[in-house]
Amino acid sequence: MLEIVFKALGEPTRLKILRLLFEQDLCVCDLEEVLQMNQPRISQHLKVLKQAGLVEERREAQKRICSFNKRNFTALIEEFNTFMETPLDQLAGFEQVNERLLNLDENTCEKKGR
Repeated sequence: MLEIVFKALGEPTRLKILRLLFEQDLCVCDLEEVLQMNQPRISQHLKVLKQAGLVEERREAQKRICSFNKRNFTALIEEFNTFMETPLDQLAGFEQVNERLLNLDENTCEKKGR
């Protein structure tokens, strides 16, 4: 899940959208006006943000109102902190990387001419 979130956050327009939604809930037409973008582009960015769990959407009559999902964001920050604080040998997918890290020779860069 962290990979999806960081990918979603790695695009400047999506960061702008999140920051705007942090200020207040906005409908898609408001985002179009503020960002000076067309509806399909806004909707594509919102789709990525919703898949990452960062934005929620609700309908009010004909409008789609978007909001920043603070609860999920807080949980994601906690998940990231746990990931960063967990010892490498306890992280799935890091077993071999951790082993190579532990076996690094202090002269590795010198051997490679760096």
